Amino acid sequence: MAIQWFPGHMNKARREIKEVMPQMDVIIEVLDARVPYSSENPMVAQLRRDKPVIKVFNKADLADPLLTEQWMAYLEQQRGVKTLALDTDKAGHVHKISELCKKLVPNKVGNDKQIKAMIMGIPNVGKSTLINTMAKRIVAKTGNEPAVTKAQQRIKLEEGIMLYDTPGMLWPKLENEHYGFRLAAIAAVRDTVVDYSELGSYVSEYLLAAYPERLEERYKLDELPQTDWEFMEAAGKKRGCVRGGGRVDLERFGAILINELRDGTLGGITLETPAMMEVEEAELQKKREREEAAKQAKEEEKANRRKRR
Repeated sequence: MAIQWFPGHMNKARREIKEVMPQMDVIIEVLDARVPYSSENPMVAQLRRDKPVIKVFNKADLADPLLTEQWMAYLEQQRGVKTLALDTDKAGHVHKISELCKKLVPNKVGNDKQIKAMIMGIPNVGKSTLINTMAKRIVAKTGNEPAVTKAQQRIKLEEGIMLYDTPGMLWPKLENEHYGFRLAAIAAVRDTVVDYSELGSYVSEYLLAAYPERLEERYKLDELPQTDWEFMEAAGKKRGCVRGGGRVDLERFGAILINELRDGTLGGITLETPAMMEVEEAELQKKREREEAAKQAKEEEKANRRKRR
């Protein structure tokens, strides 16, 4: 899905974050536990460099618990990375973030000292709700639409931590085509740019391979079809998504499927694995190399034309 959604305030936020990043002691990156790879903004790694980071797996109750454990173990192999899983109802566990901050920068703990922590995350990942829970008061706007927060702010926490909030931020170019589908599936981009028949097809193909029993049970199918489109046709009929002439309204059923994925009706589901990430990263590297080779060839051709003049 070719989604390039990067509003102007995100570009502004990127510049501001780059300016203030050197002053930070620790970074808190909020991920969606259902898509830990696709919700991990590559700009965070570029901007934080060697600063320690806590990767918070938010909405863990909506994800596959076994895959969440795999992802956390995988990411903690990276230098300076700690992970923490939080459910949607996070009030009882959010103090663990402050504890991790203190462990990562113990030299900033004590009287007359303060830890500067920047919290970052893509749109609609639950960052603002998490901030309000940490602050024990309403300090950040929340909403069901992405990109609610549009400006930076500082929040003083009780634990000697100054929290720097940032707008939810995608990156300008989604190189991996899978990013767009997965981010759309968790509502990280506005629904107005989503084709639900196409998105439903993509998600159906993955769920048929990874969670076939969930689909069979939820949509009351005696036999599970082998392909995504056959599944959408069969399940769409079961759900009454039929138009004139007996045709299944795939857009309508796609919306039903995605909404039931988002609200947890299908159970805890994770849309990607560490193994998938490694394959996709290898493919991306080859793509970049091809693009760079093509760019160089074009530059050489221009240079040769200039010489012949």
